[in-house]
Amino acid sequence: MYRAGRNDTSTAPLRGGQASTRSVAQIIRTGLAIVAALALGFALNVAVGSKVEHRAAQTREFNILRTELTATTSSLAPTGPRLANGEPLPLGTPMAVLHIPSIGVNEVVDEGTSGSVLMDGPGHLRSSVFPGGIGTSEIFGRSSTYGGPFAQIAQLHKGARITVTTQDGTFAFAVIDVRRAGARIPPLGAGQARLTLATSIEASFVATGVVWVDAGLVKGTAFSPVAPVVKTVPADEQPLGMNLGALWGAGAWLAVLALVLAGATWTWRHRGHAQAWITFAGPIAVIGYFLADQVGALMPNLT
Repeated sequence: MYRAGRNDTSTAPLRGGQASTRSVAQIIRTGLAIVAALALGFALNVAVGSKVEHRAAQTREFNILRTELTATTSSLAPTGPRLANGEPLPLGTPMAVLHIPSIGVNEVVDEGTSGSVLMDGPGHLRSSVFPGGIGTSEIFGRSSTYGGPFAQIAQLHKGARITVTTQDGTFAFAVIDVRRAGARIPPLGAGQARLTLATSIEASFVATGVVWVDAGLVKGTAFSPVAPVVKTVPADEQPLGMNLGALWGAGAWLAVLALVLAGATWTWRHRGHAQAWITFAGPIAVIGYFLADQVGALMPNLT
């Protein structure tokens, strides 16, 4: 019969230092698993998920706006910043179609420029006039995530055509300037209409500034616009604004991820590695994806 030798420690209880070392190692492994899940989920979200979400939202909103633009009933696309009952347009309301043929842009524009609105496509700055109205209308769009519809606007050349279709008609603009921070804004004459596009300048998904594209009306008659509902938009709707409210969603998904990882760790130690992988790999990937979606919502609205 085999007897444990003096140096055999296979069944000896762990000493305090050994137990502490194992606990620290376990915490480190759990932390690395969380980071890995976040990184994988974020990569999948940026590379695939956000683009799919953007395209699905655009298809849905294009169908809505197309129906409203051709409707003969009272259900029409908006012609100003207020609904028929006088209430301000809700954020995310489809209000125009933007077409830039030279860079392949054909997008539905929603009301508002918060990060959540710009996940679906370009958004109209609520403190500016509606496209085609006398004055300057501003439209923001993302440069990389959620389809990156404005990824190439900085490459637009002078004279490039931009058309915007709303319930008031189709208006054609020609690019007159592409500018960065500190550049002089081209003057706008009395009775003229202008369209200004804005997106972020980036390096590896890190916004380093904003680029603006100014275009003057060359086809269509500028109309006297209804005054914007707001003079100044909240910080999260301004260029490179961040939706800090998404912290709650990110925190909730992070808590769920921590619980699932705790279950995975217990299964790994008591039921085996294979059982842990089979049971928890899928849920961790899904949770990591949705958590990454919330992290994406925390990114500046133009990225």
